[in-house]
Amino acid sequence: MARAHGARAQMALAFETVYGTAPATGYRTVPFASTTLGSEQPLIASELLGHGRDPLAPIKDAVTADGDVVVPIDVENLGLWLKAAFGAPVTSGTTPKTHTFQSGNWTLPSMAIETAMPEVPRYAMYTGCVCDQLSWQMARSGLLTATARLVAQGESVAATTAAGTPTALSLQRFGHFNGAITR
Repeated sequence: MARAHGARAQMALAFETVYGTAPATGYRTVPFASTTLGSEQPLIASELLGHGRDPLAPIKDAVTADGDVVVPIDVENLGLWLKAAFGAPVTSGTTPKTHTFQSGNWTLPSMAIETAMPEVPRYAMYTGCVCDQLSWQMARSGLLTATARLVAQGESVAATTAAGTPTALSLQRFGHFNGAITR
């Protein structure tokens, strides 16, 4: 069996038209530094007394699918994560265009996100992903990244991709020296 390397890991993202249903097309490859997106079902230890010294069998808890994705702050790809956090932007102008994201939307778009390790092969599709939090830190130097905290409806694992052939946006990173805080 092949050994997976992080350098070959891939992530594809598409916005869903129906919550929890992965679209057949429209996926984009997204650059990422790390991810903890996953599904788990913990066990709950029994609290019951009076059944002797041996513990009773644990009970399965609810299945959760969530985690963080650390992404570079760049010219094009960050727009996907901003759309997930705030909803679709209002776009104006021709060249350059101005995208205005507004906080406070009652409904936010959901996404289907596939993390892939082709050598294994393992393709995990997370459907119904919504952005719980989007955060980044300003510093004097270093790599500029954002962390998207996601909550998903579920995970399905397959040996082949469900994302088809995703398209890629160009990667043009911002650095900390590009930023300014204005009033």
